[in-house]
Amino acid sequence: MDLRFTAAEEAFRQEVRAFMRESLPRDIRAKVENQQRLGKDDFVRWHRILHAHGWGAPAWPQSFGGTGWNTVQRVIFEIETIGAGAPRLIPFGLSMIAPVLMKYASPAMQARFLPRIPTMEDFWCQGYSEPGAGSDLASLKTRAVRKGERYIVNGQKTWTSYAQYADWIFCLVRTDNEAKPQDGISLLLIDMKSPGVSVRPIRTLDGGVDVNETWFEDVEVPLENLVGEENRGWTYAKYLLGHERTGIAGIGQCYREIARLKRLAAAAPDGKGGSMLDDVRMRERIARVEMDLMALEMLLLRVATQAGGQPGPEASVVKIRGSEIQQDIAMLQMEVAGPHAWPFAPAWLEAGVTPETGSPAWASAATASYFDMRKTSIYGGTNEVQRGIIARMILNT
Repeated sequence: MDLRFTAAEEAFRQEVRAFMRESLPRDIRAKVENQQRLGKDDFVRWHRILHAHGWGAPAWPQSFGGTGWNTVQRVIFEIETIGAGAPRLIPFGLSMIAPVLMKYASPAMQARFLPRIPTMEDFWCQGYSEPGAGSDLASLKTRAVRKGERYIVNGQKTWTSYAQYADWIFCLVRTDNEAKPQDGISLLLIDMKSPGVSVRPIRTLDGGVDVNETWFEDVEVPLENLVGEENRGWTYAKYLLGHERTGIAGIGQCYREIARLKRLAAAAPDGKGGSMLDDVRMRERIARVEMDLMALEMLLLRVATQAGGQPGPEASVVKIRGSEIQQDIAMLQMEVAGPHAWPFAPAWLEAGVTPETGSPAWASAATASYFDMRKTSIYGGTNEVQRGIIARMILNT
């Protein structure tokens, strides 16, 4: 496999860069670069700018309104857009439920939901984890009982990212208590405006409220909102998680955070009249994590091109290394900031404090990133679970 970019791929990179210079709103770029909170309007506006340019669904086939790009183009697009200061595309609709609908949903369901995802007419969130069902997802308790032409749903989901913005949630529910755990699960699409749905924010260590608890109390869901077949939800969930784990690698975000790391190191004093970037040991550590990231990029390209659109256990390898590298970068940012990273107040992020201001609050972005990156080795299936998948599905074959 030749991992060098072709002339056509390099031309595509330049096309993306030119588009970013012309089309990414400055206020959104400033928020991203200063680690400030993005609101729903920011995400929707950026998605719609991309959609208007024909790039609203980078990973979708043209038959469903996507770009039809190959794997290399999608990786280049992610690296260049994220590196230029664009928000990460919200994955729940585009790269999680959409592939499931394309593969398993009826044509009527596809026609109803898919066109509204790239335009952000529908903002999606994920209803998988529960207080007692995270890594052991098959033990979920949220119940859906069929009554006539509807399901009645009761239960709780947790860690539902962006549920406060969402119009719809794709939700794993138990529809058969007698079957073994994996065989009694179905996948429902639930309107978040339905009576009985309530959202309660969970404040995270970095001060954010992007994750939530979502409660269902006698929520009525039409039978037509069942994806595929009843009690086949475990199959659909595994397919969806394969796509999620590949995306968790966060190649573009890692490149952006390495650039931020270098800026912080150049601005942070080393106590000897120079900057942290003058320290040969720090330069070596930055170079090492940068090489790790380059290796991960090549691995992602290899896995994605060989998978033929069907993520397998190799996605677990990508997920593990991606989450580890993100945490390594965040740790280095904290070390560069040193004692300036000890005090932390979320309000400092919103003030856009930078090293040039001379205030110790400039390290807030590094501290927030460090707190936020703790979760990458947990969501999408913990890294311990991923190692079990690798052992079972690759090493034992």
